[in-house]
Amino acid sequence: MIAELNRYLDSVRYNLRLDTSSEREVIDELETHIDDRVNEFRRSGLSEEEAVKTCLRLLGSAKTLARQIYEAHSQGTWRQALLASLPHFLFALMFALNWWRGTAWLLVALALVLVTAICGWWRGKPSWLFPWLGYSLVPVVVAGLLLLYLPRGWSWMAVILYFPFAIWLLCSVMVRTIKRDWLYFSLMLFPVPILIGWFLALGLGEQFPEFSLERLSDFAPWIGLSFLVLGVTAATFIRLRQRWLKVVLLLLLGSLTLAIIAYHAGDHLGWGTLAVLFLGLLSLFLTPVLLDRKVRGGRRPTA
Repeated sequence: MIAELNRYLDSVRYNLRLDTSSEREVIDELETHIDDRVNEFRRSGLSEEEAVKTCLRLLGSAKTLARQIYEAHSQGTWRQALLASLPHFLFALMFALNWWRGTAWLLVALALVLVTAICGWWRGKPSWLFPWLGYSLVPVVVAGLLLLYLPRGWSWMAVILYFPFAIWLLCSVMVRTIKRDWLYFSLMLFPVPILIGWFLALGLGEQFPEFSLERLSDFAPWIGLSFLVLGVTAATFIRLRQRWLKVVLLLLLGSLTLAIIAYHAGDHLGWGTLAVLFLGLLSLFLTPVLLDRKVRGGRRPTA
């Protein structure tokens, strides 16, 4: 019967999707509770096998129990919500106050993002980490784009040296994040469709890297507003308990932000492009769900 109890606890652990410290605490408490109930049933005259079966039957399915425990422990504190929203608010402030014009401010912001992301990563990947982690990957992507504009004789170095490293780094972060919880992977990449939308709305693709700063300055307040929406979304996400509400929140406010971009983009963003961006937003949920089965499916416990 010990094997049956271990399978039950493994199934609960698999479906919990909490951080390491919280998961360990929850499993220890659940194991103690099960031991107490089994001993109680045995003192009432049941055999060990009957006591274990009775206890597990009263607890219900491992998946349902894990969902109930998740909803009881998944709500972050207001401090965690603030920490999760800070990178979005930081970039909102930079565009609202036109600090994006100063290279020094951009370097300070990126350094702060990188240091915070590394610290959070090594401290057990708390829930507030993932918005920071998403911004910390932006320099990797931007560096890859800039390498494409190297002289023709040097561009092959980017292909041979940089892109394998970048792909390895992105895949490593992706796999580890999905193992933690695929919803945090969606939260981490949530700004991507928004940033691509503004990139297309500004018409930077035709002028990059020598684009007009004047046009970017005209859109700066609205770009700041979109980052503000992202910050409110991240904070609300951390405070919610139910997983389905978190998905609805990201889809709803993500669509609202894309609508703001489309309204101010004018002819630079057609309906077809907007539809592609919305599909990209949906893929932030569909893709990690499919990858979750591959990343975590191999170690799924037997029911």
